[in-house]
Amino acid sequence: MAEKSILAFFNSPEQAEEALKQLKSLRIVDTSLTRFDGYTGDGSDHIMNPMTGNFEDLGYLTLGGDFIDRNAGILAAASVSASGMSAGGPDNRVTGRDILLTVVIKEEDHERAMRIVRDAGALV
Repeated sequence: MAEKSILAFFNSPEQAEEALKQLKSLRIVDTSLTRFDGYTGDGSDHIMNPMTGNFEDLGYLTLGGDFIDRNAGILAAASVSASGMSAGGPDNRVTGRDILLTVVIKEEDHERAMRIVRDAGALV
């Protein structure tokens, strides 16, 4: 039996969890539920005073990004989220589809699974 993959993007974890609950009736091989954003790293692991602390760049300080080089940090600092002048969502989080539900499913159930995730509000 062949397998197919689905990458479904949701606005909230609750939408993705509801879709996953409905998918449980199908022949699922594997699933993953992840929140992602546009910056690398898990964020700053300590609070520091920018006047006395040693920080790499504005992107590290305000976005908590662990950038691989100085140029990436500078580019991230150009984001309105880094400046604090953003009109983003609560806690300045991404307000789009930042929840990814990945499903590996048996080929016979693929079309039904696609209907389920679309009906739950996914962008696939």
